Amino acid sequence: MRITAGPFAFTARLEETLAPKTCAAFLRLLPYRQKLIHARWSGEACWIPLGDFKLGVGLENALAEPEPGRILFYPGGISETEILFPYGRARFACKDGPLEGNPFLTIVEGADQLPELGRLVLWKGAQEISFE
Repeated sequence: MRITAGPFAFTARLEETLAPKTCAAFLRLLPYRQKLIHARWSGEACWIPLGDFKLGVGLENALAEPEPGRILFYPGGISETEILFPYGRARFACKDGPLEGNPFLTIVEGADQLPELGRLVLWKGAQEISFE
């Protein structure tokens, strides 16, 4: 899958073994475009807030501390639905405490650009992001 975030391009692998239902549901949304903003609670990560959006999946092999480039989908519950896009050390959380999300994508090309993307979003604000 190709991900474009601001001026950066990445290639990601679908994690169909870890999160098959999440991957299948997300593929039906493609091409998918949103805004990527900096996380408030999760450390070196950006996120895509999705409010009350329902993808129709529950938790699958959920993680709380993803490695940089391991993208998580949180189906909602304690906090709003969201996609977490870690670019460095992250511990997934919200104002009400820790969260876990489904590891549905992993960056396999362009990971060296993740820290630059994080700095851009932190200092310059929201960036367009697309998944194709």
